[in-house]
Amino acid sequence: MNHRSETLRILRTALALVAGNALYSLTVVLFLIPSGLITGGATGIALAANRVSGLPVSGVLLFVNVLMLVVGWVLLGRRFAISTLASTFLSPLTLAIWEGLFQDYVLTDDLLLCTIFAGLGIGISLGIVIRTGGSTGGMDIPPLVLQKYFRIPVAFSMTFFDLTILMAQAVSSPKEQVLYGIVLVFVYSTVLDKVIMMGEHRTEVKIISAHTDEIRSVILSELDRGVTLLSAEGGYLRQPGQLLLTVISNRQLPRLEKLVRAIDPACFMVVNEVTEVRGRGFSLEKDYRE
Repeated sequence: MNHRSETLRILRTALALVAGNALYSLTVVLFLIPSGLITGGATGIALAANRVSGLPVSGVLLFVNVLMLVVGWVLLGRRFAISTLASTFLSPLTLAIWEGLFQDYVLTDDLLLCTIFAGLGIGISLGIVIRTGGSTGGMDIPPLVLQKYFRIPVAFSMTFFDLTILMAQAVSSPKEQVLYGIVLVFVYSTVLDKVIMMGEHRTEVKIISAHTDEIRSVILSELDRGVTLLSAEGGYLRQPGQLLLTVISNRQLPRLEKLVRAIDPACFMVVNEVTEVRGRGFSLEKDYRE
């Protein structure tokens, strides 16, 4: 990788981290704080402290993030702490900026709208940060510590901490906000999964036929797509053969099916949607060779 490409990669990563944390903080200020919705993580702790004592959410969040950063540095090592450094300070910083700009501003009083848009904002912003290889820090760190020293699964301890934080807020929150808070967790978890898996969707096709060479040729010439030939064996008659594997755009599927059926109407085809494809012909330019 040349120096220019590396510089562009670092710049894109930095911009994505700033954008992700800024969107997360804006979501907290516009939807979570005015509505009184409960949530998990370090943000949940900061919101709870704000409602009980009036302390600024950004200040409490900074304290929790720095405390967890120190714990991570001591117990998980310097390399891990450095990877969480950006979000540790970016999230409270952008939160303080949005608090100043939108102080006492209420976009909507509708709890359902706040729940939906808060879920979308949190899910998208966390997805952006995680896709860059960054860490959100905060309450993500204790589960990693427990996993390293006590072999407690991260998913279990993370769920436990989130539920504990949610229950702590539920004690002093109206029942309706608690119920919507639970919905919020489901919404942003679903959106987060979608953002992490988001990519240029393609179609993977596996073809088993006695006319392997003709089908291979038509895919290469008519669709301009690569083909991989895999050795296969029939499970019933144990006859040796070949399986063709190709990845095409979604729009090319009807044409591929038409071309293949014209050659072998009885061929066996398996079609799958894939979320992301990388490599020559997709994320890299095609390389035609004689």
